[in-house]
Amino acid sequence: MKAFVIAAPHSGSGKTTITLGIMEVLRRNELIVAPFKVGPDFIDPGYHRMVTRRPSINLDGWICGSEGVRESFFRYTKGANIAVIEGVMGLFDGFGGVSAVGSTAQVAELLNAPVILVVDARGQARSVAALLKGFTEFDPDITIAGIIFNQVSSDSHADILAEAVASLDSPPAILGCIPADSRLAIPSRHLGLVTAEDNPLSPTYLDYLAATIREHVDMAALWAIAEGRPDDPPVPSVSAEESAPAVKIAVARDEAFCFVYEENLRLLSEAGAELIPFSPLRDTGLPAGVTGVYLPGGYPELYAEKLAGNEAVKSSIAGAINDGMPVYAECGGFIYLTAGVADSPEQETVAHSFVGIFPVVTRMLPRRKALGYREVELCGNSILGGQGVVARGHEFHYSEISAMPQEIERIYAVRKGKTDLGAEGYRIGNCLASYIHLHFGSCPEMAVNFVASCREFGALQQ
Repeated sequence: MKAFVIAAPHSGSGKTTITLGIMEVLRRNELIVAPFKVGPDFIDPGYHRMVTRRPSINLDGWICGSEGVRESFFRYTKGANIAVIEGVMGLFDGFGGVSAVGSTAQVAELLNAPVILVVDARGQARSVAALLKGFTEFDPDITIAGIIFNQVSSDSHADILAEAVASLDSPPAILGCIPADSRLAIPSRHLGLVTAEDNPLSPTYLDYLAATIREHVDMAALWAIAEGRPDDPPVPSVSAEESAPAVKIAVARDEAFCFVYEENLRLLSEAGAELIPFSPLRDTGLPAGVTGVYLPGGYPELYAEKLAGNEAVKSSIAGAINDGMPVYAECGGFIYLTAGVADSPEQETVAHSFVGIFPVVTRMLPRRKALGYREVELCGNSILGGQGVVARGHEFHYSEISAMPQEIERIYAVRKGKTDLGAEGYRIGNCLASYIHLHFGSCPEMAVNFVASCREFGALQQ
């Protein structure tokens, strides 16, 4: 099993499009591709899954630690011929300005995987030599084994780039020069690319993308660069008691709720959950027999009218919460539990009504409200664990809520690095909601605790 990392000097270089094209070509060559994404992003993995037909797994050294990265990688590469790991931001960008933690470089080093650097060549000629000299020499533990130039304007531009690279003492191999081509662009919105659910890649687009990669990228050289992997080490699992029946937990999964870590779902399953997907957009209520609900993130504001009009499922969820059923919601799922969304940032009046558990109005903003890693510590007992339990995740949204009433309990103490961000994690009964996407891989006992809470609730209903 081989592996390589596709990285870039900065965001917007085209690494997602090129990653998808390479994955598509490999899959069409009847290879089993294991896809991965560095960092906490949800959108790129959706496209990876669409192309490879396998779940794409987030690898994040800050959230899950070095061992967590290795365990996830070896777990999800079983049975694959090659692993393709798409980086995040610039190659060396991570948690801070002096540490590799959270960066693509950290993951490449942990997995001893060669790096293919995608360089946006627009407006550059000899300057690429200076850029590559800096990137190749910056960290001796990272091997930049190949370059793919993107947005190349002409054959003569490609020749100049090749001359510049050849002037270096030990240059990486040029694997390809991809011409500037608007037909390869994937639509984007404020959180990044438009989701795969909203913008499924058509067969015509994938045909064109694969043909472009085959014509302009030396896939044989790329295959040769990818390192062979040693035998996979054993990976631990969190298992429920064999005698205990599965706990049925409803998980919102549709176009409006599509931001969820695969590792969260795996850990819940291993803890004894039977995860039952449902659609707040289309279903008429929660699935029968569930004793817990997981409302992950997404874009509920884009489907506000349809979500607001589905009174049956809203009533079903509200009734379950009022009955004491454990419900965990994050970001988009949290927004869905508010009174609803306003028509503009200036208004406090709900234009589209949601479930209404939390008596606040959600307002969409023209600028980003929050971005970054978060660490939370539980301040008391909850459906995710007891006081003192610590987990990590991230926060990224363009919305805000109106003032939450003080009588509603805050269960999270939130930190960003050394900065105290105050209290969050709003709890009403057994419903816990937050803007923060928690990664259960940072604290597997949270999955165990949530399943146990749902099991306890189910036993009380019998």
